[in-house]
Parts: sequence; C-alpha cells; structure tokens
Amino acid sequence: MPVDPTDIATCLDDDTPPDTGGSAPMAAPIVQTSLFAFPDVQSLIDGLGAEHETHVYSRGRNPTVEVLERKLARLERGEVCTCFASGMAAVSAVMLGLLRAGDHILFVNHTYGPTLQLARHLRRFGIEHDLLLDVDPDRVRAALRSNTRLLWLESPGTMLCRTLDVGAIAGIAREHGAISCIDNSWATPLFQKPIPLGVDLVVHSASKYIGGHSDVIAGAVIGSAELMLEIFQRAFMLNGGILAPFDAWLLLRGLRTLPARMRQHHEDGLRVASFLRAHDSVRRVFHPAFPVAQPDHPSSLTGFAGLFSFELNTADLDNVRRVIDSLRRFRIGVSWGGVESLVITPNRGTNAADLDAQRIPHGLIRISVGLEGADVLIDDLDTALRTL
Repeated sequence: MPVDPTDIATCLDDDTPPDTGGSAPMAAPIVQTSLFAFPDVQSLIDGLGAEHETHVYSRGRNPTVEVLERKLARLERGEVCTCFASGMAAVSAVMLGLLRAGDHILFVNHTYGPTLQLARHLRRFGIEHDLLLDVDPDRVRAALRSNTRLLWLESPGTMLCRTLDVGAIAGIAREHGAISCIDNSWATPLFQKPIPLGVDLVVHSASKYIGGHSDVIAGAVIGSAELMLEIFQRAFMLNGGILAPFDAWLLLRGLRTLPARMRQHHEDGLRVASFLRAHDSVRRVFHPAFPVAQPDHPSSLTGFAGLFSFELNTADLDNVRRVIDSLRRFRIGVSWGGVESLVITPNRGTNAADLDAQRIPHGLIRISVGLEGADVLIDDLDTALRTL
C-alpha cells in the first residue's frame, strides 16, 4: 500500500505564506470575511472581470478555501480545484455547469443514489441519462449515444464496490467527444489518481475520508483550467454552494492525518473483510481486493479504503435487522469515512424492485471500518452474526 511521498508532503505542508515577522503559522489562518476592499475603482473593476482568480466576494474566492483547493489539485494531479458546501453541490455544479438541453449522461457502475436522483430531476430540463451496470469497456462504448456529453464513473462503485478499467473508459469518452468525470471519494487521491489515466474531472465528497472526523460537509471538483472556469462561471458563482472558510480549515486539519488514517483503514478493512469471507453466515464479501468484486481488468487502486459490504446467507430483512441491531461498535447511520465504524443496509423493506433492478442482494450489509481496531470490530461482528 504505497503512498506517494509527494502526497504526504502535500497533506502536511502548511501551504501558507510567512507573516511579516519571518515566522509562519502551522495552521492556515481562517479569513472570515464576506468581501474584500480595493485601493481604487479600477482595481475593483479589474477584479470583477476575473472573479475566478481575484478576491472580491467570498461567494467566489476566499484565501482559506484556496489553500485547500491548491492541496487537492496537487493531490489529484489536476490544474484547478473548486470546493463546495457539499458533495452534492459539487456533483450538481458539474452537471449544471457543463450540460444543456438535449445532452445525455451515461452513468457507469453502481452510482450514489442522490446523484441518480439529480439526473432524474434533470429530465425536466431536457437532459437524459442511462445507468450501465455492465462495466466492460466494450459495453460502455456500445451504450454511448450520439448526444452523450458526460460519462459519470464510480470506481469502486456504490454498495458492491466493483472497480472499472478507468483508463480504458476515459479513452472511450475522449474518442466520443464526451467529458469523463469520476467520483473518487472512496479511494481518495492517495489510493487512485484518475486524471493521469485520462479522466477529465474528479469529484469528491470531502465529508468522507478527506474530512475524516464526521464534523464537516463539503465537496470538491478538480480538472483542467478550461473546464473548471466553465463550472465556476456557470454553476459555482450562480448556485452559491460555497465552502465556508471555517469548514475549509476543518478539511485542512483532516488532510494532515489522511495518510495515517488511510493506512489504518486499509489494514483493518482487509482484516475485517477476510474474517467475514470465512464466516459461515456470510455468502459473499464485496471488497475490491477480492475476485467477486474485481472484474478481469487492470486495477488503478494502490490501496483500499475501509468501506465495503457483505451478503448474508439469508436475504430475510428480519435477519439483516437482527445482525445490525446486535452490533455495538458499529454505529447505525448513513455516510462513511470517519474515525468511527458505521453500518447500514440498502434494504428498506419496500424497495425490492429497485434492489433487483440494480442487482443488489437483499441480504446486503455495508460497513465502514473506522479506527477502533480490527480485533474489536471482528469480535463485534462475530457476536452479531451468531444471533442468526
């Protein structure tokens, strides 16, 4: 599980200029201001003409947020990053900033539910979409329409953690003249770098591993200067989904421990997943390290996060509830990526048709392995599974 030393340095670097006394703050200052004053009228006019690179009003650029954006751009090997008030604000900005009536989105792999909800909402404005669960590059090529403008990828995908041949699919998008965008929240920039593989845009829910402490909601988009300027002008400034300076500061704090946390998530997640694979009450474990979740293609992952799922031998919802309700170390809740372990099931008891349409087993349980220690979590899971 190698982590690029350059990435570690980027996470730890204070990235702030020294003060006038020759010393430098170890944490980025929080520039808590709504606006910036100018020395003369012409300076203001010039600033209003280039708000993507000038401090005018914090609905545009803010110095504290910019520190975070520079770090994330470097980690993803992208030119420009823009941060948002949530992951969904980032997702929305990509779609609203780059698409128009008549365009088509092709979603490849299992995709975050609210992202698909947004796509369904966009049908009102003449933007269509399809969801492709067969992730072979040839199937992706065949599913493209003449008006496909955006290929949206998740790798590993939601719930079943299947991976994609990211480079091959990015190449198909480029040949077609479409924009490729990947949700890289699961892997973080430490374990997967889609932009060097040819992906145009990378989206993060920074609420997850980047923040790492379940105390901030945020999102980010990283890509070329050209695409990011279009998103900034058409979606970021107009929608107003900005990241507050204090929230940016929390994320900068989270980045400082990201390499250490991801190393522990990797190691403990593999230990817990290996335990579950060998358990008599578990039918399958969906983890990118194991063949059931790893199709026959090159992996672009250099490490594994702590988020994965497993299927019980029984699909009965009462048994799913019994296991989850018996857990003590795993808290029941949405989201993932924090220091605490979490558990959830996609089975609501009323959504069988939707689960079947997405080929998701009814007995599926998703866990996010936190930092409590693998032995403690394995004991907790073993006790809960013995209730079946």
